[in-house]
Amino acid sequence: MLRTFCLIAALLLASAPARAQAPTLEVIVFAGGFNWPIWAAQKQGYFAQSNVAVHLTPTPGSEFQLKNLIEGKFDLAMTAIDNVIAYTEGQGEAPVSVTPDLVVVMGGDNGFLRLVAIPTVKTYADLKGKELTVDARTTGYAFVLEKMLQKRGLKDGDYSLVKAGGVLARFEDLMQHKHAATLLLSPFEVPAQAQGLTLLGSAIDAFKGHYQGLVAATRRSWAKEHQAELVGYIHGYVAGLAWLYDPKNRDAAIALFRENLPNMAPELAAKSYDILLDPKQGFTRKAAIDMKGVTTVLALRSEYGVPKKTLDNPGKYIDLTWYKKALAK
Repeated sequence: MLRTFCLIAALLLASAPARAQAPTLEVIVFAGGFNWPIWAAQKQGYFAQSNVAVHLTPTPGSEFQLKNLIEGKFDLAMTAIDNVIAYTEGQGEAPVSVTPDLVVVMGGDNGFLRLVAIPTVKTYADLKGKELTVDARTTGYAFVLEKMLQKRGLKDGDYSLVKAGGVLARFEDLMQHKHAATLLLSPFEVPAQAQGLTLLGSAIDAFKGHYQGLVAATRRSWAKEHQAELVGYIHGYVAGLAWLYDPKNRDAAIALFRENLPNMAPELAAKSYDILLDPKQGFTRKAAIDMKGVTTVLALRSEYGVPKKTLDNPGKYIDLTWYKKALAK
């Protein structure tokens, strides 16, 4: 009798459908602490609860990131919304083999852009005659830098811009004093200041509190074919962000930060928490998009972008269909 029961149980188990393995999303990101919500969603199991897994690939720069996203080598990118607009409008820096089909599906932050200079540079005026680094000359945050300098009285010709790659490459360049200054993404300014470098200013202050920085972007075709996975990614990300903002998780969040950035000293990791999770200027709550901030980006690209275009329709680049579904879960 027992033998018969075991045999039946074995047959039932064998015939039961295996639980489908969560699909792995390939996400290309810039290296840095602004990936904290993703790390939290991975660590706390929020992605798993949404039946997705996330594999992160750091990019050496925006050209590599956008080219490979557009050409289908990655599913999603956490990138500057300016990059999405640039390639959509034919103003991208890197040549691509297909017509860009990009769409922004979620917000992220206000850019966390800080202008940091070598120790001998104490003011904006000290940048005259100096070389400053950018990721790409016609995309990313180069226009932000130009506008910040213009607002402080510096004109074209007062300085020169040099392409140096993504934020990690520019940070290392600056720490070696190869060039005079660059825009860093927080919390890179924290170890830089600890080593005596000068924090000259913040982009968000220059734009009266409204600038849309990082967003989640993908291809429209991929989004339509992988709606469940995209909703799952957004849901997990927003849950990870909420976990970070919960004060009772502060110590665990800082430990997670150092787990992913082991060279960051404990006191600098704590300072990074205060910056990135500042109630007013930290990560955007629920990863919402700041439409006034998008308008700022469009105005800058209208002023500096080549070929010259007047851009004034945020809805052309953004579709919040999947974001709304994720928040409704």
